[in-house]
Amino acid sequence: MSPPPLENKTARLTVLIDPNKKKAFEQLCASQDLTPSQVVRQMIREYLSRNHVDWKPSKPRPKP
Repeated sequence: MSPPPLENKTARLTVLIDPNKKKAFEQLCASQDLTPSQVVRQMIREYLSRNHVDWKPSKPRPKP
C-alpha cells in the first residue's frame, strides 16, 4: 500500500512522547517500510474522517 501524496502546503506538528514509545513506534514504522510522519499523517486523516471533519482544501481555480 503506497502512502497518499503530500498536500501542497505543510505545517510542523511537535509531539512530546515517552522515549520508549517513540523508539517502539519508529521500529514498527521501519519494519513496515513507512516513515513515522507517513503513519502520523494517516492517523490524523482517519481521526478527522471518523469525526466527520472536512479537512480537504477546495480545488484551486484554474489560472486565466
